[in-house]
Amino acid sequence: MLFVGDDWALDHHDVEVQDQAGRRLGKARLPEGVEGVARLHGLLARFLPEDAEPSQVLIGIETDRGPWVAALVAAGYRVFAVNPRQAARARDRLGVSGAKSDAGDAHVLADLVRTDAHQLPQVAEDSDLADGVQALTRAHQALIWDRARHVLRLRATLRDYFPAALEAFADLAEPEALELLGKAPDPDRAARLSRSQIAAALKRARRRDIEGKTTAIQAALRAPALGRGPVLTAASAAVTRSSISVISALTTEIAQLETEVKAHFGQHPDTGIYLSQPGLGQILGARVLAEFGDDPHRYASAKARKNYAGTSPLTIASGRKRTVRARFVRNDRLVDALTRQAQSALRASPGARACYDALRARGIGHQAALRQLANRLVGILHGCLTTSTHYNEATAWPQATTTSQNRQQPTAA
Repeated sequence: MLFVGDDWALDHHDVEVQDQAGRRLGKARLPEGVEGVARLHGLLARFLPEDAEPSQVLIGIETDRGPWVAALVAAGYRVFAVNPRQAARARDRLGVSGAKSDAGDAHVLADLVRTDAHQLPQVAEDSDLADGVQALTRAHQALIWDRARHVLRLRATLRDYFPAALEAFADLAEPEALELLGKAPDPDRAARLSRSQIAAALKRARRRDIEGKTTAIQAALRAPALGRGPVLTAASAAVTRSSISVISALTTEIAQLETEVKAHFGQHPDTGIYLSQPGLGQILGARVLAEFGDDPHRYASAKARKNYAGTSPLTIASGRKRTVRARFVRNDRLVDALTRQAQSALRASPGARACYDALRARGIGHQAALRQLANRLVGILHGCLTTSTHYNEATAWPQATTTSQNRQQPTAA
């Protein structure tokens, strides 16, 4: 067995090779890319017998993605993703002087994977399709977050010089708000907008009650309000036009990426299982698949999947003290998707609704109840994926189904 520590940087990798006794067999600084991987193969070949298997090489590295990691996994090496916090604690275990170097970090990683590989997560071998779905869903969600930030900046700008716009438009990201503010980004021009212009924007946005909304918007834009100086108003109007252009561009790209997410997610063999889960549509289902991955050996049990999801409770016990609290070290993208699923499942699944109501009846808060419901839904998803079966309400919530059937049965005379 060979144990390798790989301390990576943007353009190079410091590696150290150890044997089972912890003796350093070799070290090197390798360039990023094909040349670096080839040199790593050559370095390892010097210490492995000709009949050795690639799985006899264990590599510790502080990342689980990228072309370099993919190349190591494809070569058959066992690659372990070491959390930077774990590496920092291991560094303190080997020395307390505080000294740090790239070569020293490679030594720490090699020693850690030699002694604690059984407790480290091995890099999952997700399919190329799952990796593609992950790239798309993360980019799609990042653009949504970026748009939300720009909308907040636009709101702050309007509050400073044109507060009537905030009264006229409840959601500044809506198409009619962007169109009308783009035409009239200052109070004077907004007050001169005609009913036909406002109604046309509402029609293009496919709104209902055109007449009523047109009247309300025009009244809000023409209501008396405190103003600012002409120079500041003109400058702020230019900022508003710029923000609207950015928000509009982001909205267009979000829609295009959403189409790509749906197309790639629809090609995955587990799509039907994900879409059968209550509260999961194409976008949320794609996000959950992307963050969980599709390596069938990644989660040994439903509890392991729940722990990774961050929905299971965290117990801290020492002596007579014992506390149970939510996990805060977790995959925030996955938690966001699972929380949204739990919220939607309240309407889609009677069993989920009964579970949530029972938690609330015990005095548990809304967010905590959603988290526990999400934890239950993760366990159900794990069972469906393990057995390759679609969601079934009666199987998932047998007690709730039985209670509902008993309530529907007529009472004997």
